[in-house]
Amino acid sequence: MTKLRLATRKSALALWQTEHVAARLRAAHPGLAVELVPMSTRGDKILDRPLSDIGGKGLFLKELEVAILEGVADAAVHSLKDVPMVLDGPFDLAAILERADPFDAFISKRYTDLDDLPVGATVGTSSLRRQAQLRARRPDLKLLDLRGNVNSRLAKMEAGEYDAIILACAGLDRLDLSHHIRHRLEAPGWLPAVAQGAIAVECRDGDTATMALMSVLDHAATRTCVEAERAMNRQLHGSCHVPIAAYATLAGGILSLEGLVGSAETGRCVRANEVGRARDPEGLGRLVAAELMVRGAGELLGLAQ
Repeated sequence: MTKLRLATRKSALALWQTEHVAARLRAAHPGLAVELVPMSTRGDKILDRPLSDIGGKGLFLKELEVAILEGVADAAVHSLKDVPMVLDGPFDLAAILERADPFDAFISKRYTDLDDLPVGATVGTSSLRRQAQLRARRPDLKLLDLRGNVNSRLAKMEAGEYDAIILACAGLDRLDLSHHIRHRLEAPGWLPAVAQGAIAVECRDGDTATMALMSVLDHAATRTCVEAERAMNRQLHGSCHVPIAAYATLAGGILSLEGLVGSAETGRCVRANEVGRARDPEGLGRLVAAELMVRGAGELLGLAQ
């Protein structure tokens, strides 16, 4: 295989991620020509409504998957947090790259962190996960929807539409915008989205040539951690309609996973954490999901469906 075509969304962040994958592949496989196939997805085009109202994060994948099926592209590059827990059709995740900063960033022109915000301050985020944790910590805040790419979200805050906004640290770092970060919202006090900070490459299941090329990019420890997080979410039948968060770490063969199910309306959050062996991330994910259900997550999940 001498040429590889990578489907990607057209946003600055998606293009950065795909160029990063392309550069890594060119370095690993001298003589391989890697081309980008930029595309617009339905999720990119509908910006006036929350993702949970229009079908969820999977809307960022469909056009890219169709391109693979139609032979327009050989693989697609995604933020793994946007990839559904169960892939539709004949697809597989050929590589999961080493995870970048998994946490969220507090961004504000005037205030240093969440606790510094005055009563009734406005915070922009369309993420139900972020809304649930914000309401749990600061029920007095006014939460407003915030869609668009990273630069447009920052511009809205700079224009004074919000007192603060919450974005992913990884995206800001990748676009050289980390100077906007006033405070990092870290675990265990604040949990990120499932697989946040990880880049994944998707290809057709059974495409052994593409899978072989991608294998050099796969980061075993990251895959283990995100598989635990995704297994927990899958067991809970989580979707974009449900505020679910998870964060796994791996040290010395021991895998730790903390999970959260919340309510974006009330701020009620249920948490659970367990440890297990690195060789069974799926089992640990199911265990934490079961513990969350015991602690009352089922009611929150039912209300959000």
